This record gives sequence, structure tokens and C-alpha cells, in this order.
Amino acid sequence: MRRKIPASNTLLCFEAAARHRSLTRAAVELSLTQSAVSRQIIALEEYLGTALFRRTRHGMELTAVGADYAARVTQRLGALEQDTLDIMGARAAGGDVHLASVPTFAAKWLIPRLGDFARLHPGITVHIETRTRPFLFADTALDAAIYAGTAEQLRQWAGTRGQHVLDEEVAVVCHPRLLGKRKSLPAQALASMPLLQQSTRPDAWKQWFAQAEVQTNRSMAGPRYEQFSMTVAAAAQGMGLALVPRLLIESELQRGELVIAHPMGLASQRAYYLVRPEAVDGGSAALDVFAQWLKQACA
Repeated sequence: MRRKIPASNTLLCFEAAARHRSLTRAAVELSLTQSAVSRQIIALEEYLGTALFRRTRHGMELTAVGADYAARVTQRLGALEQDTLDIMGARAAGGDVHLASVPTFAAKWLIPRLGDFARLHPGITVHIETRTRPFLFADTALDAAIYAGTAEQLRQWAGTRGQHVLDEEVAVVCHPRLLGKRKSLPAQALASMPLLQQSTRPDAWKQWFAQAEVQTNRSMAGPRYEQFSMTVAAAAQGMGLALVPRLLIESELQRGELVIAHPMGLASQRAYYLVRPEAVDGGSAALDVFAQWLKQACA
């Protein structure tokens, strides 16, 4: 029986038009004329029996049905593209690992070490995309994820199992010029200095000052950044003191761009975990190899 699936060219035109909200930009991306894209959209609407776009004074907008269909089509085209790339890049004695990771851990800790993995296992290719929150593996083509959080948070990620990777050690750091000639700063002195805030951990400085038994009303003051990479960059520019996991600033400490401003870090229950779906028949041999290497790299 013939499947009720629109032609691939039609879906590609629809996906591009939905993403750009413009027939012109979709046509440029696909190297087609605007009228050709328009004909494909009209044909798809006739095939489905419903309107996918509506004209506005500012161009075109998706209808509610169009927006829902666009999300589904984008997901499936992405999965099909990934499957195609996997086949094109497959190696006889290797495989692929599709990994999600919190962004700064991937950029600052994992990727600098992947060269060693590639030398040990040249047949395995590791693909990385960023995710900061739990997700449903069934809705993605991902094999595993590097997750940062507490053991309790990990247990709430249904349908998964986690392998402990690293405990988190949070340090107080700054640019060397903020220390002057001192090797470190007294805890009370930190309360009067500029503080860099991490928006994902709004109470970090409040917890640090409470741990240091320092009274201050400035624990929430200072510029706020969404990602640790931004906080690290601001600290390296001398903009203030930062509370940052040490494993994310190894290179900055080695180069002297950052220094430890106070010997007391911040007690943390957070850790990094390699998370994978709980029920996967047979699993992935390439992922097993990667997981073993990751364990050894952390040791």
C-alpha cells in the first residue's frame, strides 16, 4: 500500500518556509525560485486539506496546524539527515556516539580530551550537541548525555540510568590584578568586591558567604550570566570574583588568566553523570567503549 507521505521536495520547501517565515528566504536557501516554493506549499496544503500559512501585513505566519506540523516535520527531517550522515560517515570497525552535553563542560573539559579518545579508538566518531535539561531520549537520535546536577535530580529523570563521571568542586577565582600583591583575600574582603553572578545558580554567593560566616547584603549583587563560559570570560577580564567549577577553568588557571582568590571553595552536592536510556536492547558497543574511556579519563 502506498504511504500517505508528501514528496520530500515538498516537505523541504515547507520546512524552510516555516523556519524562515518567508518564501523568498526559503527559495534562496534551496536554490529555487520563489514561485517554485509557493507552488510546493500550495500543493502540500491541498494534499493535507488545510491551510498551513496565513498572510499578514508583515509577511506570512504559520497557522496553529502549520506550526504543529512544522515542528513534527523538522524533527523527522533532522532524524533522517542524521541517519544519512551516519551511513555516509560509517567505518567498518567503528561506530558513532551521539552525545548531548551541558555546553561549558563539553567545550572546556570533554573536547580537549577527545583527541586522546580518537587516537585510542580511531573507528569511533563522537558527535556532540548541547542540552542543559533532561529530555526524552525517544524523541531524539541521541545515545547518551552528560548531565550536571544532584543525585536526587538524576533520579527524577525517568527512564534513564546514570554513570558518575566527576564530582563538582567550586572555586572562588578572579583575575590576578584583583589580588594585587596578596596570595589570597580574606573572606570578609570578598563582600566588598564586585561579584559575578551565575543565573543558573542564583544563591551561590549567598551560600558561600554563609559557609564563610560572613554577613553581607551584597551576595546577590553584580552582573548575571547565563552560562559558565560567560562568567569565566568576565572573570578573566577582571570584572569581578566568580564561583566556578574548577574542571571548567583548568586552562585559565594554568595560563595564569585566573587565580584562586580564596582557599575555601563552595560545598556542592552536584556532579557530572553520563546518562543513557534505561531500556535499550543490546545497547551501543561504541557507547560502551566511550563510557569506559570516560571513566578512565576521570580517574
